[in-house]
Amino acid sequence: MISEKFAEARHHMVLSQLRPNRVTDGRVAEAMDTVPREEFVPKELKGVAYLDEDLEVAPGRFVVEPRVFGRLLQEANIGPKDVILDIGCGTGYSSAVLGFLGQAVVAIESDPELVARATDILVRLECDNVAVVEGALAAGNPKQGPYNVIHINGSISSAPQSLLDQLAEGGRLICVLGDNPGVATVYRRLGDRFFPHAAFDASVPPLPDMQDEARFEF
Repeated sequence: MISEKFAEARHHMVLSQLRPNRVTDGRVAEAMDTVPREEFVPKELKGVAYLDEDLEVAPGRFVVEPRVFGRLLQEANIGPKDVILDIGCGTGYSSAVLGFLGQAVVAIESDPELVARATDILVRLECDNVAVVEGALAAGNPKQGPYNVIHINGSISSAPQSLLDQLAEGGRLICVLGDNPGVATVYRRLGDRFFPHAAFDASVPPLPDMQDEARFEF
């Protein structure tokens, strides 16, 4: 009965939050209608898991509000063969959704307790194409790159060159630059150049580990 209640709330989220915010990609809608968001938040937040709000799952880590997250995914244009790097994965919700859309996901988290927590949840939900790795967020994971898509959880002050360099040819880095509001931005790699596109205004909590990186100039 509880699972049915959450499934209904999840479907309502897609209809009332994603669709009105111009999320029209059917694969994105299906992914977010499938992955149980309530499993990735603390027990006391399960009842509000499907509100259109950023939900704090650990200090400085949030499950980003559905309408912004869904639209970011749509802007990334993720294909089923894409290899994805998820930065600041927290408890792993974004990684699970990305895994539904792509071929494989490497999720980076700097907090070892969160690495263990995210891994436990993802294993329990049988997200077999997602691996959570402990490491500095801005360093990414070049050993398993290059990546077709890099997703950053939370707003950042600038896009680190260290992550941009891990994009494959034609790869996309999706992030929110700045806050109050910030700008959802997609960087695309063509050769040795990176072309930013300002997609839409968005306000999401900052990602503390990545506020002081050297600014990427274009």
